[in-house]
Amino acid sequence: YNEYKSYLRMVADAKKRCARIGTHSGAFHCDEALACFMLQLLPQYKDSQIVRTRDPKVLDECDVVVDVGAVYDPSKHRYDHHQRSFNETLSTLTGGKLKFDTKLSSAGLIYHHFGREVISIVAPDVSDAHKDLIYRRIYEYFMEEVDAVDNGINPTDEVPRYHVTTTIGGRVKALNPAWNDEKQDPDAQFEKAKQMVGEELISRIESLSKIWLPALKLVKEGFDKRLEVHPTGEIMILESGGCPWKEHLYTLEKEADCEGQVKYVLYPDQSGAWRIQAVGVKGEGFKNRLSLPEAWRGVRDEKLEEISGIPGSFFVHASGFTGGNKTRDGALEMGKVALKLESGS
Repeated sequence: YNEYKSYLRMVADAKKRCARIGTHSGAFHCDEALACFMLQLLPQYKDSQIVRTRDPKVLDECDVVVDVGAVYDPSKHRYDHHQRSFNETLSTLTGGKLKFDTKLSSAGLIYHHFGREVISIVAPDVSDAHKDLIYRRIYEYFMEEVDAVDNGINPTDEVPRYHVTTTIGGRVKALNPAWNDEKQDPDAQFEKAKQMVGEELISRIESLSKIWLPALKLVKEGFDKRLEVHPTGEIMILESGGCPWKEHLYTLEKEADCEGQVKYVLYPDQSGAWRIQAVGVKGEGFKNRLSLPEAWRGVRDEKLEEISGIPGSFFVHASGFTGGNKTRDGALEMGKVALKLESGS
């Protein structure tokens, strides 16, 4: 009996020493699940216990509290966004250095304060300058969506044309216990949600550090040589295909004060043939800066060679956003002819 009492004291002492992350009980959402995951990546909260409650006394004893408590005070590690006085965005918290005006959720708050440290843990070999690129990219293409959804901000003011039900927030919502489940275990389900959103975050950081960033060098080389390819700079060649290039191109154009200049990007495909792809208008879905000629669209092989007058041309997509030629020179000729036909360049 005495040994058992000693064991219980040991467990109790361990719990006291263990850092505690407080968040609300009841239905859980993507933002606090993601906030808790990020915190537990940090050394100071690595072995922390997550306490899900709305009891103020219990929350007061927690080392850090997210998404509950009606207090935002980083000096006390309180990160709630529900209070009426809260209107912080990444823009307001960075003095306008990062121009994102979406109201932050608990995930956005934790990302603001600890995001760079999280990135350093997941991608330790990335330079500080590149960590800043990843930080911004993760917010713009992942974290901002979480913030917006939790704060009830729609992505568009228009009526959506169809339902989107597979978002990460929707998948977290689906993990909440069913109303008619007689054996509910919300804490276990929250743990599943936390792991799911965390794996998504880590996957995105790793993809950016191992795939997206290395592509920047390749795209910059092509961008810097664009005037050697065509005097207008409207055709760019990537010597290796398959790399993510669009966002890098937009950034490079903005830095060079020539936004919208490049109309076509050429690159080899896995079969050894060459592709020509129209550059999309940033932020406008499937709209292209300059689609391939109407007469070529949906045409293939010998018929396409006959219509275009370019040997080796073997297809152009029906929408005019991409086409193919058997050789690099052939793909380049497709770009040159398309510029003449479509814009007179």
